[in-house]
Amino acid sequence: MIGILIALLSGSLMSIQGVFNTEMTKQTSLWLSSAFVQLTALIVCTIAWMFTDRTNVAALVEVEPKYMLLSGVIGAFITITVVKAMGSLGPARAAMLIVVAQLIVAYVIELLGLFGVEKQPLEWRKIIGMTISIAGIIIFKW
Repeated sequence: MIGILIALLSGSLMSIQGVFNTEMTKQTSLWLSSAFVQLTALIVCTIAWMFTDRTNVAALVEVEPKYMLLSGVIGAFITITVVKAMGSLGPARAAMLIVVAQLIVAYVIELLGLFGVEKQPLEWRKIIGMTISIAGIIIFKW
């Protein structure tokens, strides 16, 4: 139950952040607002790390495979692409497409066992669910 609540909170925060980022970009620039978002995230995470976790920073050198360290770079591109999508499609349409893309990519990662994720068998009900989600986007667009 707690996982469901956290996922709902996460999705809600992503939508709110996307709107905030898009509005900030309209008043500044894409790169300035994205840098500010990443900088403030760094500050918040650093403070949280200092008061809770305190794992040695050197542990990052031991992360394997090394490409996992690119998640921050991916995060920067997420910020930029969400801003651009929300700016051109509006928050609701952009969020729907983003969520369906997340669902499809996450399922492919599971099916193929990519990035260290345990490989899962193909389940037609999940394919049908994704197809219904895509149909929902088409209906919403009309």
